[in-house]
Amino acid sequence: QSMQINYKTLPVNEWDESHVKCWLESTGIKKEYTEKLYAEEVTGPALKELDETFLKDMGMKKGQIQILIHKRNELLQVQDKAQQVKDPSSETSKRTDAQTGTARASNAPTQDTASGGSSGAAGTTSSENTAPTSGKRQRRGKKSQLRNADEVLDVRNCRPFRSQDTDFKYVKDTVLAPETGVSDLITPCHEYKSLDTAAELNKDQLQSKFASEVIRFASACMNIRTNGTIHFGVMDSVEDKGWIHGQINGIKVKNREDFVDALDYIEKCFCNNLQEIARKCIHPPVFVEVISKDSQEQRFVVEVDIEPLFSLVKKNCFEVYLPKYNENSGKVILTKEPTLYQRLGAKSEPVLRNKLTAFIQAMQDRDDQRERAELSSTQVATEIPQDLGRKLSILLNNGKSYMDDSLRYILVTNRCNQDNLNYINFLMHLNIFCVFDFDEHSNVSGLYRKYKEHHETSSYFLQDFYKEIKTDNSLSQKLFDQTSWIFCNGRSDFLGDEKPCDENTWIRTKKKHLKKVITCICEEVLPEGSFIVLFLLLSPVQKPLVDTFQEFYTEMHGMQYIMCIAESRKNYRKWANLAQESCSIETLEQCSVVGMKLSHVDATIQSMLPSTAQPRHLPASSGGVCTLPLREEEKLYSLEILCADQCDDIKPNLWTEKQIQEIEQNFYRGRKITWENLWLADKKRCGDIIEREACTEASKLLDGILRGSGQSYSVAKLKIFHHPGSGGSTIARQVLWKNRKRFRCAVIKTSYLPSTVCNHVLALRDYEEKEITHCFPVLLLIEDYDDEYFEELRSQLMEAVTTRQMKTSRPYFILVCCKRCNDPERLCKASPQDTVAVTHKLTESEKNLFNTKLEKLKQKVVKPEFILTFVLMCEEFNKTYVSDLVEHILQGIDHSSRDTCLIRYVALLNSYVPNSYLSLSHCEAFLGLGAYTDSNVRGYNFKHRLSEQAKILFIELNESTPYISSIRIIHCLVAKEILHQLSGNQPQSQLATTLLQEKTLFENRFGRKEFITFIRHLFIRRDKRSRGDNTDTLFSPFIEHVCKAEDCEKAIAVLKAAYELLGKDAFFAQQLARLNYSNEKFEDAKYWATVAKSHLPTDSYILDTEGQVYRRWFSFTVDKMTEEDTPESIIDKIKLALKAMECFRAAQQAAKNERETMNNAGYFGEVEVGCRLLRFLSTLPVFRRSPEGEYTELVKYLITDYVPEDIKPWGTLLHSRLRGLRQNLYNALEWISEEVSYFQTDKNQDKDDENDANEEQIYNPRKWLKRQSEVYAKFFISASLIDDSNKGPETQLIRRMNIYRSGGGNVTNILSFLTDKRENRAAEKLESILSFYPENPHRLEDSELINYILSHITLACLAPGSAKLLPLQILRELSKKFLKGKRPFPASAYFLLTLLYWPDEALDKEPTPDKDDILTSALQTLKRLYDIKMKDVSTTKKRIYTHFFLGKGYDLLKIVHKTKIDKLMVGSLDERRMKWLHGTVWNIPEIRDNLKRVSGWTKDRNIFIRGHVNEIRILPLHHESVPAGNENVTFYIGFSFNGLVAFNIEVENDAAFGRA
Repeated sequence: QSMQINYKTLPVNEWDESHVKCWLESTGIKKEYTEKLYAEEVTGPALKELDETFLKDMGMKKGQIQILIHKRNELLQVQDKAQQVKDPSSETSKRTDAQTGTARASNAPTQDTASGGSSGAAGTTSSENTAPTSGKRQRRGKKSQLRNADEVLDVRNCRPFRSQDTDFKYVKDTVLAPETGVSDLITPCHEYKSLDTAAELNKDQLQSKFASEVIRFASACMNIRTNGTIHFGVMDSVEDKGWIHGQINGIKVKNREDFVDALDYIEKCFCNNLQEIARKCIHPPVFVEVISKDSQEQRFVVEVDIEPLFSLVKKNCFEVYLPKYNENSGKVILTKEPTLYQRLGAKSEPVLRNKLTAFIQAMQDRDDQRERAELSSTQVATEIPQDLGRKLSILLNNGKSYMDDSLRYILVTNRCNQDNLNYINFLMHLNIFCVFDFDEHSNVSGLYRKYKEHHETSSYFLQDFYKEIKTDNSLSQKLFDQTSWIFCNGRSDFLGDEKPCDENTWIRTKKKHLKKVITCICEEVLPEGSFIVLFLLLSPVQKPLVDTFQEFYTEMHGMQYIMCIAESRKNYRKWANLAQESCSIETLEQCSVVGMKLSHVDATIQSMLPSTAQPRHLPASSGGVCTLPLREEEKLYSLEILCADQCDDIKPNLWTEKQIQEIEQNFYRGRKITWENLWLADKKRCGDIIEREACTEASKLLDGILRGSGQSYSVAKLKIFHHPGSGGSTIARQVLWKNRKRFRCAVIKTSYLPSTVCNHVLALRDYEEKEITHCFPVLLLIEDYDDEYFEELRSQLMEAVTTRQMKTSRPYFILVCCKRCNDPERLCKASPQDTVAVTHKLTESEKNLFNTKLEKLKQKVVKPEFILTFVLMCEEFNKTYVSDLVEHILQGIDHSSRDTCLIRYVALLNSYVPNSYLSLSHCEAFLGLGAYTDSNVRGYNFKHRLSEQAKILFIELNESTPYISSIRIIHCLVAKEILHQLSGNQPQSQLATTLLQEKTLFENRFGRKEFITFIRHLFIRRDKRSRGDNTDTLFSPFIEHVCKAEDCEKAIAVLKAAYELLGKDAFFAQQLARLNYSNEKFEDAKYWATVAKSHLPTDSYILDTEGQVYRRWFSFTVDKMTEEDTPESIIDKIKLALKAMECFRAAQQAAKNERETMNNAGYFGEVEVGCRLLRFLSTLPVFRRSPEGEYTELVKYLITDYVPEDIKPWGTLLHSRLRGLRQNLYNALEWISEEVSYFQTDKNQDKDDENDANEEQIYNPRKWLKRQSEVYAKFFISASLIDDSNKGPETQLIRRMNIYRSGGGNVTNILSFLTDKRENRAAEKLESILSFYPENPHRLEDSELINYILSHITLACLAPGSAKLLPLQILRELSKKFLKGKRPFPASAYFLLTLLYWPDEALDKEPTPDKDDILTSALQTLKRLYDIKMKDVSTTKKRIYTHFFLGKGYDLLKIVHKTKIDKLMVGSLDERRMKWLHGTVWNIPEIRDNLKRVSGWTKDRNIFIRGHVNEIRILPLHHESVPAGNENVTFYIGFSFNGLVAFNIEVENDAAFGRA
């Protein structure tokens, strides 16, 4: 019973599921559906959002749905009307309590959520409602104004009596308080007249009507001795049916003089020589503008003030004649008899004849009352001053007592004069996102100039700022790290076209850009509640500033997060009068601080800052410190700099003990450690933070790096690999914290490009240092990084060091690399000299520390469930303990509630997607809190809406994105256990499908990009050991789990759902193709590959997947082949293989056209299918093997026109395609060979145990190529086909195939002999290969000649004394063929020319310019081919492999292969790599003895060397290593496919310049 009464009195927004249930029962809905909705926790907010889809999904029938929707809509309409009558203002907020002494805004605008504006100003009046020109049209106009009787308009105040303020405005279709009678004689009474009809009539009609009303009202007021105001253009419900009493409509004023002159009737209408007194009592008309969003026509309320001063009116009665227009004569006549008027209630009525004597006799009493009233009104009322300081604090901090970085500010301001510039220091300490500046001189003499002295900023015009935030799909991090200054009305000092303009031009040209920017900020950049818009009125206000307010007011749905500061009341009044079009003046006043001196505002805000304004400091190499101004720090926006005195500026009494406990508790609950945590521990304000043994280990490794133990590198690494939640991030920050006074420390923001970070790191190192060669190392923390990003950053840092020619015993930069992984110990073993592993396993001493700490935390009344991560760490994340703990927490959980559903979804993401989270905005939308919450403290509202279990399991993050708070489960292991326990019988594929159907999550704006990314990763991202995962997976871990725990059909179904619900993404279709062919569903795989290709027809990866479908299909059918297979089935198999090769060639062509990727999978795929096809053909009876072990029939078929009788029915087309097999495979193998020649051949040359063919492609492509070349060649060799002359085409082909089978045949295979650990064996093989070539090599084809010459160079490196070697001069003569003819040659031909034609001391004693021409031409061609090859890929992928170096010998002996240098180095593979990377390889004496150091010179940052005669430009390994200016230099020369490369460049000190 009580619940039923309760729901009828509560707004729907406040209903819980029980209220909704009671209401449902009253509607006649079937009981079963009432119970279902109750079980689904449909609360009031959820009821408002119910739609037909949701109701259908829960099984409700259409008839019941129709009833429910209809009843719900009726309910909402009734409640809306009731709410408007009860409280027209929804602007209730804790912030309004700040204004003491001010009444609540009962007349504030009602919020219209549908239109986003106030009902009083937006959309209430039709644009057709312009003033009519005739009585008939006027009546039609009135009809159009008819409103619902229940409608409530905004109540506004009248113009203050006798005020001449031209800035005061009325808003059309708001209402004034009802007409009033006499009160205290000084407070004016009011009377309303529409005058709408008369305003359209002729001058005489208008003036007579206006004068008649004014004189009648004036006579009444003067006789009663009361002040009064008569308003024309305001509706009187008695006269104006269909209008609301007091509704402001305004009248069109054609000529103001008509109204002023109308008062000349005073002379004719007042009796007894009282005209002069009447003139003094009746003030001239005041024209108050009526503003309207809907209409551009200008309308006014015309008001006349009546002021019967005692000194003027005493002892007088004022009888009047009233003018009246005679329609017949067209003239104005006066009434026959004068009439004495008086105010009776709210009306002006004549004094009746029988009461005339008494009225006159009472005149003396009225005079006395007037005199007393005037005397009392002259005594100034003492106004109780507001506590503006407290109001400022609450409005600016959203209710908090101190300021922090949790809120951002958007500043809107106008011109700031010089005096005020001294008092805007508080702005320097606000976390300002952007500034809308309407001062065109701001950069010259205004606020921007002052602000730039303290902060680094980016300046924009409106349209450019919009482009900045809309150009990129993801918001630039820089928008949040630096204040954006938007010049809204041009810049006076700007040299471009953006000049200031007047108000009308601004509205016409720039207002649209302002609207777009504000909409974008509010809808896509900053979530509501995360920022406050501050209007700072520093000079007279213009309309554009008000337009800015109105746009923000509309987009932010009210004043809740908008405030205004104005020292000048006049400036504020003008702004408020114009702004009242959107919002009532009373509401504006509640959110404004007016009249407070700017100096007081400045001091008050600065007193609320969490830290003192003392500067921050960095350690200096001199042993002291240097000051780091905020602006200098902001220039390095890609770094979070840790200063020597970090946190020392925090005010001592800023935090209460409870707040400190909360900071500590957040850390032990699972949040990332902050500098404040470490500072509080140092200051003994909270408990000590445990240092794990890995921290000591990391510190020792760091000390070793600093001492130079082992090798000294310019950029050193200290790697910390850790289990999630094991404290790796804490250890990394502890290392930085301990060393903050020794070194300059910073955390890298990986959202910025490596080039940007590199520049900022160099600037940090050099800042305020006199000798940059003696600076301390910079300690840089990089967390959860991408390997490619890290390598590019390290490479750029090393290049910068090399450029500066700095040499010290210590590294310049130490990268502390902290990365989560599932197998840290394995990664540590791979590189023990610079790696620390942090696991969940605790040592005995650590266990004691953790248990002691846990007891101390419990003594502080901290419940274990609120420090769960720490508790789990104490138990080493024991699986059984985690399981029991989760089971205990989940006891009694409501499985049907939205909170539990949210827990499931977050657990699903956290279990399978590393570092995933859900934005607070998504959670609010999902829980039915709406996109905009009415609560002041958004986070507080969210947390208190959660169930107890959710409060324990969720942790709020602030570091995930710069602008959105987010949540995740406290630990991924806990998430996995939650998923297991909450799933029950529900398979995870079903949970994922349900998640995909949650429209509220997918349509939520804020954090949408990150959410979609996590969903994509859930279905697509594979595990990789290289990323620290336990295994390499073929599919995402989630899909693999579904395949294993459920079945592949479920996995396919959930991927299909993802494809449909995520916009039919081509890459989901690609995954479906892969999943289907992996499960031998080839028809389906073919379908999905076709679908993927239809979306992205030129994507090389998609086309490669199509090839893989046919490749797998072909392999499957071959593997399943039996002797009973028909000829038709054999043809089908062959066609599958040929189709696969065709798809792979399409992928190759697409890859060539892609500028930003280098995808070679199509070539590898074609070779693998082709070789498998050859093996398959060799098994057919028609091509059976000969007794000699050769495939004579197959070779004959493939290279001649011969077709065996058995296969003639295959058809000419198929035969033709099979005969193309050899050339297609040859082309692909050649392409792969050249590709491998350009780049570092193998990722790990020491590993020969890679068994996976796919892995071979990636990790050992050279080995893969050699193996496939042998397979390919095997099927094209037959001794019986060699003719006697040894010159036939078939004979030549078989000879080439023999070379292939022996390990030659292409550049990469030949060079791979140099890596054979048994050099003698390799040399013998090469001699054998050379024996296959004819005695006269001049007749060799181009590719054969390249291989022939390279075989000699390779053999010379392995066996310099071999009898097979030709002298250099003959090889030069042979290579001249590469210079002849117009046909293109591969890059390897020009690479050989650079090796052969480099000046030889024995052969080139006489200078020959022709040889320089050959060298120069070859180098230019290599560079051109390199540029074509490299496209626009990232720098890290452009690293060219240097094959040979210039040695000290002559002839072929001067050519030294890189492997020889590698053999002269000692240490592990990683150590040898580091020596190459850091250039320390050149310090090894044995290497210096083998290589020749040459001399050259620099010019314009380029390196040149003398060739045979002319200068030749050499590429530096690191461009930045070339000294500036003109210097003589020495260096080593390397030979690569990009040309000649200079290594170890040093400035020549010896004046004798003869080393070359």
